[in-house]
Amino acid sequence: MKTVTVCVWTFMLVAASLKPAFSQTPEGLLESPSPLSTWFAAQAGGAAARSEDEETQLYEKGTQALDQRRWDRAQQLFDDVIKLKGRRTDGALYWKAYAQNKQGQRPEALATLAALRGGHPQSRWLKEAGALEVEVRQASGQNVSPEKTSDEELKLIAINSLLHSDTEKALPMLEKFLQGSQPPKLKERALFVLSQSSSPRGREIVAGIARGNANPELQMQALKYLGLFGGKESRQVLADIYGSSASVEVKKAILRSFMVAGERERLFAAAKGEAVPELRREAIRQLGVMGAQAEIWQLYQSETTVENKKELIRSMFISGNAEKLLELARTEKDAGLRRSAIRNLGTMGESKSGEALVTMYANEKELDIRKEILQALFLQQNAKALVEIARKETDPELKKQAVQKLSLMSSKEGTEYLMEILNK
Repeated sequence: MKTVTVCVWTFMLVAASLKPAFSQTPEGLLESPSPLSTWFAAQAGGAAARSEDEETQLYEKGTQALDQRRWDRAQQLFDDVIKLKGRRTDGALYWKAYAQNKQGQRPEALATLAALRGGHPQSRWLKEAGALEVEVRQASGQNVSPEKTSDEELKLIAINSLLHSDTEKALPMLEKFLQGSQPPKLKERALFVLSQSSSPRGREIVAGIARGNANPELQMQALKYLGLFGGKESRQVLADIYGSSASVEVKKAILRSFMVAGERERLFAAAKGEAVPELRREAIRQLGVMGAQAEIWQLYQSETTVENKKELIRSMFISGNAEKLLELARTEKDAGLRRSAIRNLGTMGESKSGEALVTMYANEKELDIRKEILQALFLQQNAKALVEIARKETDPELKKQAVQKLSLMSSKEGTEYLMEILNK
């Protein structure tokens, strides 16, 4: 038994050395990228992307520190965000001032708010900054410690309870709560409570926030809640905002809300007629999540750009449409799109496409397509199919690739076939 095990491992090491290491990603590239392509990819990402990632991480840690009432830690983290001078600088200035106020640093908080107004005159944080400034000025001259401040969380619980007994009295309180200088987590919870109200005034307040009458983060939450909890009127509000907004990020959020709300027709219209390519692709993705197989296939037949066709193929995979992917794998004239269809079939599992891929391999003449099918079968961990192909294959290169993939798989069929080769 020890001799057999050693032989198998020896074979695997030899087989692995026959070709460079290859990717096992859905893209299915057989070889690792070259150093030159890796260098270009790194340059494309660039320092800007790394800086934005760092900014986002620091900002999120800062808001977590606010929720935990760790005011000094929050101030430090938002200071680090401000130093990066990125797109979240104005929000970081507001929350830094908030943390300073909580620590009793009134003059410092006022100076931070002045920096926000002076450096970002068009910021959507200015309204909340004004409310915070009033609070800071009212408290100036008093020796107030953070521990003695009012408990906003208990206040929100009380308002939530009041909403069920006296809606008309609770709604103005919730609206004021949302406009005040509360921590982000509490504002989100207040908005969550408000979004589930059946009151027309409650829906109006949420719709106003969704239109941008608050900071950007709260707006995104409002857009999400309109899709989650809203009825026909809320979905119309989303459609109106989509038609009037110039922000790609806002429109993306609305497309995701359309998916949650089951607005298939509106997503289909965006996927078909949206002028911004990024938004078209987002609409296509959301159609895939919805399982809109008929709409995706209709879009594919009329689509002219390769990039959008690739996105549609990915959406066919997401929606589970193996039948149409197999059709494209057999009949699509563009070789790149055929390979893309085969890759996605590989990630769908053996039961949906394994047998069809083996049949396709037997009839295929193009070398690159046959390689792609081998990779798809490997992604499926379909050892039985790879053994079947390896037994019949007369092309030395293709046979070697099939054997190499089997050597990396833990399967009874694969091991038995490898032992056959070793014993010849």
